[in-house]
Amino acid sequence: MVLYGFRRRCAVTAISLAFVVPSMAQAQSQSIEEFYRGKQLSMIIGYPTGGSNDIYARTVARHIGKHIPGKPTVIPRNMPGGGSLVAANHVFNVAPKDGTTLSLIAPTIPLEERLGVPNVKLKTAEFNWIGRVAPSVNMTFVMATVPVKTIQDTFKREILLGASARSSTVAIYPAVLSNVIGAKFKLVMGYRSSTASMLAMERGEVEGHSTSLEVVRATHPEWLPEKKITPLVQYALKRHPELPEVPMSWELAQSDADRQILRIVASATEVGKMILSTPDTPADRIQALRRAFDATMQDAAFQAELKAQRVELRPLPGEELQKLVLELGSVSPAIVDKVKAIYPLN
Repeated sequence: MVLYGFRRRCAVTAISLAFVVPSMAQAQSQSIEEFYRGKQLSMIIGYPTGGSNDIYARTVARHIGKHIPGKPTVIPRNMPGGGSLVAANHVFNVAPKDGTTLSLIAPTIPLEERLGVPNVKLKTAEFNWIGRVAPSVNMTFVMATVPVKTIQDTFKREILLGASARSSTVAIYPAVLSNVIGAKFKLVMGYRSSTASMLAMERGEVEGHSTSLEVVRATHPEWLPEKKITPLVQYALKRHPELPEVPMSWELAQSDADRQILRIVASATEVGKMILSTPDTPADRIQALRRAFDATMQDAAFQAELKAQRVELRPLPGEELQKLVLELGSVSPAIVDKVKAIYPLN
């Protein structure tokens, strides 16, 4: 009886393998075009609708499908929360790892992982980085009616800045700068987006905000040329051509150590408005998505749409973006400890 049972189990296993092995071989032999034909991809956006991140992600979603073999459709899906950390954790841990998920999350996530920010349940180096559409130069600014004209004025007078989650760049950049150089920025939390924060500025609820240059251009194109706002500082590694007189955060440092801290935090702007995909995804599909992204960046219709929405295009291929993320992850422990001491971790 024991021998009969053993033989029966072997027979069942053999029959099962007879079905499984051809199925696996068929999946492995399936071309990229065959895989993507008729598919529906998700574009997970770690932000609410209306801001610059949403603009970039949705514009890529509208155009990248035609450049992917098989021409799948790409459906945007907003998943805000925790400064895009909810979306980042979802893409890393929950989304299918088969090349059907794209995402745009906060550029500070690689740094936050290294700093041990609570609830970061991912490894940024294991994401597959598809490409960057543009760097994300941020600035802190106030309404022109506020009697503050330079960053030095904020050492004497407290400024109320509208902000959302503490882990969002709209809060991180001014909070770190306050800690390092002593600027008196008071963050008024709870606004749903940069659009809501800027509406609060117009209503007089707050005096200023910190967000990307792109979102200001897109939602209030008249603010900068008509001098309706006063930019106080920009967060970048190079001064933006539209803000030649506005100091970069790290230029305000009083010591080499502080300068290193501010440069590391500002380096997230180089990661910028990017698209990534899930870890453990077949390499040939990632290659196809990266080349589709590159083709999208050269697409005249895509470029025209970005121009119409008043946001810029300065792309970086996925391979180079992946290297940049790895470099951010290799910051020395001594600098990490210094940044951790003043970074808003909660």
